[in-house]
Amino acid sequence: MPARIKNALIWVFGALGGILWGYDTGVISGAMLFIKNDIALTPLLEGLVVSGLLVGAMLGAGLSGRLSDSWGRRRLILAASGVFILGTLGASLATGAGWLIAFRFVIGAGVGIASVVVPLYLTELAPKHVRGGLTSLMQLLVTVGIFVAYVTDYLLAGAGAWRWMIGLGVVPAAILALGILTQPESPRWLVGKGRVEEARTVLTRLRGDAGAAGEELAEIERAERTEREQSEPLTLRALVSPRLRPVFAAGMLLVLFQNFVGINTIIYYAPTLLTDIGFGSDGAILANVGIGLLNMLMTLPAMGLIDRKGRRPLLLAGALGMCAAMVLLAVTHLSGLGYGPLLSALTLSGIALYIASFAVSWGPVQWVMLPELFPMRIRAAAVGLCVLFNWLFNMVVALVFPSLLHAWGAGANFLFFAGTTLLAYLFVQRLLPETKGRSLEEIEADLLPRRADRRGGAQTAPVSSEAGATH
Repeated sequence: MPARIKNALIWVFGALGGILWGYDTGVISGAMLFIKNDIALTPLLEGLVVSGLLVGAMLGAGLSGRLSDSWGRRRLILAASGVFILGTLGASLATGAGWLIAFRFVIGAGVGIASVVVPLYLTELAPKHVRGGLTSLMQLLVTVGIFVAYVTDYLLAGAGAWRWMIGLGVVPAAILALGILTQPESPRWLVGKGRVEEARTVLTRLRGDAGAAGEELAEIERAERTEREQSEPLTLRALVSPRLRPVFAAGMLLVLFQNFVGINTIIYYAPTLLTDIGFGSDGAILANVGIGLLNMLMTLPAMGLIDRKGRRPLLLAGALGMCAAMVLLAVTHLSGLGYGPLLSALTLSGIALYIASFAVSWGPVQWVMLPELFPMRIRAAAVGLCVLFNWLFNMVVALVFPSLLHAWGAGANFLFFAGTTLLAYLFVQRLLPETKGRSLEEIEADLLPRRADRRGGAQTAPVSSEAGATH
């Protein structure tokens, strides 16, 4: 089989990992409308059903770094597929809230593993010339999974078949499990385990050129030696040290704001919000399909703009767009408009503006910037820690939103998120550096103060948020 086709198959099975991630996080929004008919749910239990997946994702993300180093990337993806299948079958057959929450937790463990190991696996196997767009592509695939989930919800809404909505997630999970068995292990992982000849065989198979494979293998071996010689263990004390504190704070605030700008309230609860203003279940889910399609399509321009315009301009424009959308939604719902075409049109317009603004900016940019911010020796572990907190923040929003919606109403919640999007704008403007067009080594040299030299020279101060920006 030609190397081109072999490489394409790797992307196909990597895509299934992203689609699974998106499907299992998106499908619950439509299913929740019908779960309540079979299982009694209070607002708190409703939040637990949604956030159970996110707690599991925290566990999966937290464990995946160490497991991927000990088990290997390929074997861990296979294990994640098994976790997806177990959790999906269990959730689709659940007869009570407790079992549903427990199996949503199991699904979440698979999502957490996929969110770390699938991009890592693809990055380490992909040829150099396609690595740059990998992270943005993964975000696109997640939006594809969300869209497929919304379409599935719509097609099954007439029968109220929430068990099938959830259970159909078994199909891509099974295909991923079978497909990953035919794929090679990461050559970088093989080199790290001293299995150099196996790594050479894998690279030769993937590149179709023994000479190019040998050069790439030599590069991997050099990087492995350097990393081993200069290894720096990741500890909380190291992360909050004066040298790493600025980049650690930037990474944590990036994942904090990506979740607290309100995207999860739209992804998980849009049908609930729409039924609250007079939409029928079928109409709400059909509108949700449109939201999913917009989310997917607006991620496409982000993949081209992120390297042309830069990370910060996208984040700034996205924050302003989301803030305007939340203000529109808040004013609409606090103005006392009765049910009718005007309220429906304004609500859908606000949601559409919000989704478009997020999808072209904060959705993909976070996953691109996180690895860029951290120095090489702690990059994997530091990114894993930030992803763990990403799922924690996601869980908090998903858990408390139904109760806040019940207590405050939609308008006050939208006003709150308008405030957080404004804070996100100020964070990017004042604290977040630009990383566009710079090598990882240049970014590390600019963002981190150099250690004092042997002659007692002073440390260099970190650069400001404008460092590395292209004007």
